[in-house]
Amino acid sequence: MSRVEKIVGSRTFRMRLFSGIAMVAVLIPIMMAGGIYLYLSMMGISLIGLFELYRVLSMEKEPIGWIGYVGGICYYILLWNHAAGYGMALMIGILMALMAVFVFTYPRYRTEQIAVGLMGVIYTVVMFSFIYRVRMMADGRYLVWLIFLSGWGCDTCAYSVGVLMGKHHLAPALSPKKTVEGSVGGVLGAGLLGLLYGGLFGAHMEELTHPALTCLVAGAAAALISQVGDLAASAIKRDHQVKDYGDLIPGHGGILDRFDSLLFTAPAVYFALYFNSFL
Repeated sequence: MSRVEKIVGSRTFRMRLFSGIAMVAVLIPIMMAGGIYLYLSMMGISLIGLFELYRVLSMEKEPIGWIGYVGGICYYILLWNHAAGYGMALMIGILMALMAVFVFTYPRYRTEQIAVGLMGVIYTVVMFSFIYRVRMMADGRYLVWLIFLSGWGCDTCAYSVGVLMGKHHLAPALSPKKTVEGSVGGVLGAGLLGLLYGGLFGAHMEELTHPALTCLVAGAAAALISQVGDLAASAIKRDHQVKDYGDLIPGHGGILDRFDSLLFTAPAVYFALYFNSFL
């Protein structure tokens, strides 16, 4: 039995496949509906991801954790009211609150926990919110899928190319199975998916001058960045000797285990499209 046949026939692969299909089945109607449904979904996913990150540092039920949760909710309130521009003021407020707890309870918490208290809000809440922000752009009904094509498309293409051709390790200390060949295959594959998607649905993307080309560039660039997001999530787990962030999604782990690449892909696609509007 070949290596590919062993992987495809494994129980873990089947569980991941069925869970992936279920996630897509849930995501499609939410993304198509947009509005309040997507908004509440992204808020929920963001807060669960924040909880998972805080749990790694044993601070999910501590005052600094609750400051993060409240701060995350406040950010989404600003977003819903088209006031995300006040996000910087909110981040400063969160930092001040965290530092107040740090000072008045010293030495109960470590500096690392205070730093992650703020980083977690940016890393999960703010970065996840760009899925909603892309969906609410002009033509967002079609453009939002670039996030998933570049993120999950890169993962699938990188995995496939890595299994078939991978020889040179990309970051062995963090992820021994990732290879340079797989990484290149992931970027090229995501770029090709973007090109095909732009060619098929470009007529509906009225704000883009060259839809196919824009989708190709956005897909490839976001795929490259998504791999940093994937490795960053692995680095955090390695630092704290945890295998998965959670077990919410069978075969995948927690929210951050499955959506780690999208945390970086969503802002990348948003800004690629945002700056394209000036060209």
